[in-house]
Amino acid sequence: MRNVLITGGAGFIGSHLAETLLQRGCAVQVIDDLSTGCEQNIAHLRQNPAFSFVRDTVTHREVTTELVARADMVFHLAAAVGVHLIIEQPVRTIETNIACTEIILELCAQRRTPVLLASTSEVYGKLQREKFREDDDLVLGPTSRSRWCYASSKIIDEFLAKAYYNEQGLPAVVARFFNTIGPRQTGRYGMVVPRFIDRALRGAPITVYGDGTQQRSFTWVGDVVDAILELMDKPSAMGEVFNIGHHEEISIRDLARLIRDLTGSSSKIELVPYEKALGSGFEDIQRRLPDLTKIEDFIGYRPTRNLRAMLEEILTYRRRETHGVSKTSNVGPQDLTSGNIPSQW
Repeated sequence: MRNVLITGGAGFIGSHLAETLLQRGCAVQVIDDLSTGCEQNIAHLRQNPAFSFVRDTVTHREVTTELVARADMVFHLAAAVGVHLIIEQPVRTIETNIACTEIILELCAQRRTPVLLASTSEVYGKLQREKFREDDDLVLGPTSRSRWCYASSKIIDEFLAKAYYNEQGLPAVVARFFNTIGPRQTGRYGMVVPRFIDRALRGAPITVYGDGTQQRSFTWVGDVVDAILELMDKPSAMGEVFNIGHHEEISIRDLARLIRDLTGSSSKIELVPYEKALGSGFEDIQRRLPDLTKIEDFIGYRPTRNLRAMLEEILTYRRRETHGVSKTSNVGPQDLTSGNIPSQW
């Protein structure tokens, strides 16, 4: 039985990863300080004897050392997340992302424990391309705007992972996530899909920042989980960086309209200037679409759902939750994963 450590495992993606690993016969350790994660996300896993949860920060070295020592592999997902948190708490963002990653990489390197570092499409910054490739240049805004501190910290994380791979032989792989969505995601820190759904279900105005023409692609959480598991099982992926996303895109205004239509809501769509919503000087990215060629070639990755199907499953979950059918259960594992499961798992 593989013993897997997930940092940030009570978060949105981490809880789905923990659930899937348990279903595949692994023992799972989770460490999360619940600053952005939620204990309810993993409540249904607590009864499984192969699951353990430690409420603590990765920077508590003594605790983290013990957890890494027991792990056969590590998924490092712990990070500051969400546009509001990043803008309002840049010190916390930088310290959390870089300090936690340094500790995890150092401890994993001591035992050559394979580690996956979760990164983000944010690292591409203001780069203007039809699609973003892993070897593209990265273009950020000025240091006077805290909006860029998150991308900067994740870039440092990626450099650290590559350095440990090159200098100390640490088996490390970096995954850049593009707007992952699914059940359990919260809009508390500005995540657009749960925020729009919450407002549509309440009949409240759906607020779109800027003019709504900015384009995004959205990725199903089950596809992300399947992809990172397959990457960790492929030795040739170590030392590499991979985009994980979707090849379809939609404008944020059209996303609001689609969610309103799917919910049958009468909500109005209101455009709110960035300055009013996120403070003066905020810079947004007009377009963010991944080039998926590399991950397709490595593991045969393909998105399994279009956006409408993703939103319908999220709404099904939300309605079940609202009506008290289940507070901790999710749509079934067969609905979350692509079915592309390596036999080793």
